[in-house]
Amino acid sequence: MILLKTIEKPITIEKGDDFKAIFSKYGCLAFDRQENLSELIGDLVGEVDLENGTLTFSDDIKFDIQILGFFTEEFNQWSWAWDNENIGFDDEFIKAAREIYEIGAEYEIPEFTTPVFETKFDDCHIWAMTASALLDMDAYYAANVEGLDIFVAIKSDSIKRNDSVVKFRDTFNTFQKNFSVYPRLAFEGYTKLKGYEFKNKDDFAVAKLGEDRIIAGFTERGNLTHLQMLTVD
Repeated sequence: MILLKTIEKPITIEKGDDFKAIFSKYGCLAFDRQENLSELIGDLVGEVDLENGTLTFSDDIKFDIQILGFFTEEFNQWSWAWDNENIGFDDEFIKAAREIYEIGAEYEIPEFTTPVFETKFDDCHIWAMTASALLDMDAYYAANVEGLDIFVAIKSDSIKRNDSVVKFRDTFNTFQKNFSVYPRLAFEGYTKLKGYEFKNKDDFAVAKLGEDRIIAGFTERGNLTHLQMLTVD
């Protein structure tokens, strides 16, 4: 008798996914990478140069950026940068935003295809996290420019990644506690997007980080019951 090995599907957006499902799949990876950015910049405040498409924190920390969108506090509005007619961003710096629009159009995601909508400032971080992870960016940043909070995406080898098993466990646990997501889907998404082997069982799932393991237990509704780390000394 030949036993066929089950091949796990990669993480993708699927037809019918709502925004919560997409954020659950991709958000934890973005959260992971935001922690990496925070390790690099500490308490430094970045300055955005919209004319040259750069974000500068110090003489030795400077990034090229893509503009995702901006939040107007006066009207509590998020605006995507791809809706550029009245703003006039350089087209070179909104390619990422246009990619997000194309994804939204393909999969019928209104959060990506509605140019302007009312929201809260904290929710803007969710739009930016989702977009940065979907486009495989290394981080995003929100900078205040003349009364607007500009959200930009960063791609840079200067932001070092931390792939420790402790980081994986703590990042996932914090993410699923602090954001409205489907925890089981978030665990699967984070594991696979990090490039780790994923095993799915009835009431738990396993992330295999080399010889180490993270075991996550779930209820029938997919809520987290426990998180266990097994390491090889």
